[in-house]
Amino acid sequence: MISIKGLRGRRFVTGVAAMVTAGVAVGTFAVTANSAPERTEAGRQPKPTVVLEHGAFADASSWNGVIEKLRADGYPVVAAANPLRSPSTDAASLRSLLDHIKGPKILVGHSYGGSVISQAATGDRDVKALVYVAAFLPAPGETALELTNKYPGSTLPDALDPVPFKNADGTTGTDLYIQQDKFRHQFAADVPRNQAALAAATQRPIAQAALEEKATTAAWKTIPSWDIITTQDLNIPAAAQRFMAERAHAHTTTVAASHSVAVSHPHLVAGVIEKAARATTR
Repeated sequence: MISIKGLRGRRFVTGVAAMVTAGVAVGTFAVTANSAPERTEAGRQPKPTVVLEHGAFADASSWNGVIEKLRADGYPVVAAANPLRSPSTDAASLRSLLDHIKGPKILVGHSYGGSVISQAATGDRDVKALVYVAAFLPAPGETALELTNKYPGSTLPDALDPVPFKNADGTTGTDLYIQQDKFRHQFAADVPRNQAALAAATQRPIAQAALEEKATTAAWKTIPSWDIITTQDLNIPAAAQRFMAERAHAHTTTVAASHSVAVSHPHLVAGVIEKAARATTR
């Protein structure tokens, strides 16, 4: 049985849950993102495609503000739909999308999405930079749960609402939601109340097993990385975020924000993504 420091009960066994967020898939991305890159009039390659991977307790719409800024600045954007089942299966799903998109890419992961991009980008030469947004950067053998427990500060376990499920083959598991009346405080304290209420109602659950599965690869060991650390985060403690960022030698940006930083500070997040793009795809 896995337990979380200072917490009681099997109900809270998965305090970790990486949170949210990867943007909205743009309906026309197949035309722009999948086209082979062509030289511009100035003889330069077009801007890389930004691929966004959301985390738990949200859907792609959490990236909306970031997408708007990136598109206004000329970046093609694709927001992947994260199944939230396990790092290995979710990485395989994301890798299929990456293989479909031609040309250089900047891969962005929020919260649990960081675990996914760390595996999906391994060995992909077209991924020029990784951007972690209040995210996990696990080393091989580590789990999201383990990294959350490494330092005190996460209050997620007491906010969770576990829902048992049964698969078609008869196996069972547990989906984790955040209780709607606790969602804003836990996940999005700096997001307007009405907007946070909508996010609470439309949140997507993560399988508890996903937080307990060990990482097998770490793309940040070979791909340049950027990391946004959120100091008011109640899901992944800021100390844990700093530990992972320093270990990865990531270029860091620190902001006093909740776990929903892509929603509350979309221009800051987009700015870091664009810095990564300029530094690695000139």
